[in-house]
Amino acid sequence: MSSAVTSQPVLGGARFAGYSSIVGQEKSGFSSSGAAPPIGCPPGLEYLAQMDEVYLNQKVDLLEILTNTALEVPNRYSVENASGQRAYFAQEESECCNRICCGPNRGFQMHITMNDGREVIKCEREFKCCAGCCWCANGDHCGWEMTVEAPPGNLIGYIRQQGSKWKMNLALYDANRVKLYDIWSKCCPIFCVCCIDDINFYVHDVKSGNRLSPRIYKKWAGWVRECCTRADLLVCEFPGMDVKEKALFVCACFMIDVMVFEPQKKNNN
Repeated sequence: MSSAVTSQPVLGGARFAGYSSIVGQEKSGFSSSGAAPPIGCPPGLEYLAQMDEVYLNQKVDLLEILTNTALEVPNRYSVENASGQRAYFAQEESECCNRICCGPNRGFQMHITMNDGREVIKCEREFKCCAGCCWCANGDHCGWEMTVEAPPGNLIGYIRQQGSKWKMNLALYDANRVKLYDIWSKCCPIFCVCCIDDINFYVHDVKSGNRLSPRIYKKWAGWVRECCTRADLLVCEFPGMDVKEKALFVCACFMIDVMVFEPQKKNNN
């Protein structure tokens, strides 16, 4: 594989064809054209800078299926373009006991690598004993927070849970803790296999509060996959954004998956 992916592949085709099956055939990555990277782009994110949307296809783990999700394994995601070509791969790093005993409340790191294995983004959420409640999330010890580095060692921002009365609210900050965006979930807190429509998380401007065009949503992946696995299909749309902001939104998808959909599927099982 090449060390950098900068060329825009041809988009098109039926993006979600075949996602209803438990294990589909993964399309191979794509090669570099050698084009000059955008100014200020972290190494390895040249292709992400050109993308207006990414698809986070969580990989199905046979061990979780056989044990009825009693044995937690680290999450893995294929970060793909609209044609299903893999641009990056994300692998969770966490302790086994933490995953089994704490479930979605565990601390973890997510390592995002290129197709050649080079790590380009690292995000980390530390374990907090009493975090997660939306009513008191504004407190330092009660709200989840994730740090994002691109490349590892170079801090580019934070993702933090915000206090709210009912709906889940995340805020994105730059490296200087200047608030950039708010992400709000829908009002209904119940997400189950019967929700065949897109489950949207809308992005709002921090000053005006107006809804913006970027959004994150969970795509319904078919009855078999939704009923028999915990593997989710998340889509992140961020047209016209800076590449560092795009990296924050990709990491926000991991935060949403662990906070929102893991607890729901655990309860369903």
